Amino acid sequence: MATVHYIAMDTHCYRTDICVKTRANRPGRRWQVPTTIPAIREVLAGIPAPRKLTFEEGPLADWLWRSLKDLTVEAIVCDPRKNALIAKDGDKDDPIDADKLDDLYIGGYLRAVHHPESLARQVAKQTVGLYHRQVQARVGLANQVLGLLRRWGVMVAEKDFAAAALRPGLLAGLGEAPELSGVRGNLELLWGFYDAAVAAQQAWRKRLLGLAKGHEQVTRWQELPGIGPIRALTLWVYLDTPWRCKSKQALWKYLGIGLVREHSGEGAEWVHVERGAHRVLKSVILGAAESIIMKGEKDGNPFARQHAQWRAQGLSPRNARRNVARSLAAVVWGMWKNGAKYDPDQVGRAAGAR
Repeated sequence: MATVHYIAMDTHCYRTDICVKTRANRPGRRWQVPTTIPAIREVLAGIPAPRKLTFEEGPLADWLWRSLKDLTVEAIVCDPRKNALIAKDGDKDDPIDADKLDDLYIGGYLRAVHHPESLARQVAKQTVGLYHRQVQARVGLANQVLGLLRRWGVMVAEKDFAAAALRPGLLAGLGEAPELSGVRGNLELLWGFYDAAVAAQQAWRKRLLGLAKGHEQVTRWQELPGIGPIRALTLWVYLDTPWRCKSKQALWKYLGIGLVREHSGEGAEWVHVERGAHRVLKSVILGAAESIIMKGEKDGNPFARQHAQWRAQGLSPRNARRNVARSLAAVVWGMWKNGAKYDPDQVGRAAGAR
C-alpha cells in the first residue's frame, strides 16, 4: 500500500505555509509560498501521491478547496474552533500553524466544515449571506438611533422613525434649548445612514426574491406556515443537502434549537444550546416559529395548535416556541429527503418535540 502524504496549510492573504508528513509528531517538510493557486498547486503536485489535504475554514477556504481538491484523494476544510480547543491552552480563535494542524489531521481529530459541491449553490449562499449582513447593518443603525433618543427621554420603536415624515415630531420632542442643535444634527446624520441601509436591504431582498424563483424545493417549502421565499432560500443554500445531518436531532443542534446535556461526575446536569449552531439559520427557524405563533390557529395551522397544547401543558413561552421550531424543522427536513409536498396531517408525527 502506498504511503499517504498528509498536507496541512496555514493560509493568510499573502502567504501560505505548507507542511507535509507521513506520520504524526515527526518533523515534516515545509514550504512557504505566495497565496496564489499556481504557486500552491506547484508544491502540491510535487508531493508524491496519494495526497490528503487540510486547511482551516476562513474567507479563502472555499476558493482554495475548489481550486486544489482535484490534486488530492481527500480535501478537508476543518473547524478552527475545535482545533484550538485540542491543540492549545484556552479557547483562542487564532489559527494554529501547519505543523500542528498536520498532526491533528493524521490523528483523526479534525471536524470537517461543509462546503457545497455546486459552485452555483456557493454563489447563492454568499448572496444570501450578504443580505442577512445588510439586515444586521440596518438593525444596528436603528439601535443607534433608539439609544440616542432614549438618552433624551424619547422612547420609541424603529417603526416610529422609519418614515421620514415621522421624524420632525421626534426632533420637536427633544426640546427647544439651543444646545440641543447638536443632538438634532446627530440624529439627522444617523437617519441618513439608516435610510441608505434600508435602501440597500431592499435591493438585496429583490435579488434574493429573484434567486428563489425556479427552485422546486424552495417553492415547496413556501407552502409551510411561517416560511416565505427568503427563509426558504436561506435554509436551502445553507443546509445544501438533506443528507449532511444523520438525524433530526443533529439538524436541531445545527439550527440552534437542539439542546446539549452535560454533567461533570455526580454533579448537576447542565443543559445548553449547541455552541457551534449556525446563527443565521437559528434566526430563520425561530423567526418562522414566531410568525406561526403570531398567526394563531386560523386556517387550521397545525404548528399553532401544537404551540397551544405545549403552553397548556405548562411549558414556558420560550420552550414552546423552540418546540414549534423543532417541529417545523422536522417537517422541512422530511419534505426534502422524501421529495414530498406539505401535508398538515403529518405535522407532529416525526417532530419528537419535547
